[in-house]
Amino acid sequence: MKELLDYIARNLVDSPESVQIKERVGRFTVTYELSVSPDETGKVIGRSGRVAKAIRDMMGVAAARQNKRVHIDIE
Repeated sequence: MKELLDYIARNLVDSPESVQIKERVGRFTVTYELSVSPDETGKVIGRSGRVAKAIRDMMGVAAARQNKRVHIDIE
């Protein structure tokens, strides 16, 4: 799942080398902390949070296939 989030984030921003993902694994929950450069945070969040919601939805489907829950924090 981390690879999916990395792929999505790197294709959204202009400088893909600034994308950093930290992973915290719990018993049933996986939390990802997504960091991009401050001037490109808007591209990952999107207007009214639509892009962020779409990312969370796609990651939720991928997690459901593995019987897990996922949380994504955009920093």
